[in-house]
Amino acid sequence: MSPKRGDDVPPPPIDGEWRLRFATSEAAKGWGDLCAEAPANTRRCFEALRSDPLSLRDPDRQHRLRGRLATRTVGGGELPQWEYEVTSGGRVRYVVDEPARTVLLVYAAPRHPKDTDN
Repeated sequence: MSPKRGDDVPPPPIDGEWRLRFATSEAAKGWGDLCAEAPANTRRCFEALRSDPLSLRDPDRQHRLRGRLATRTVGGGELPQWEYEVTSGGRVRYVVDEPARTVLLVYAAPRHPKDTDN
């Protein structure tokens, strides 16, 4: 069965890890595309988001978005939006629900999102 919006990104979290969920069906499909195109980099992204989605250790790879992209409304709440660079073009955008220790993937694709082209 294919993942869809609201599904967990497997496997389940253990030992203090963050839960990863798909916030959109498009993110679920794009995650599959990233896994097929760049499996090792996508796995590193998965591990980074699972262990520390708010990390500032590698700002070229993982960072909070700024300006109009700094937050995103998901499930009625406004949450901080981050981005992880999986490949030179591939990106994963996510929001962080700290109280729930949940990372919601809102965008994933082997190509850069068009909203930053403006």
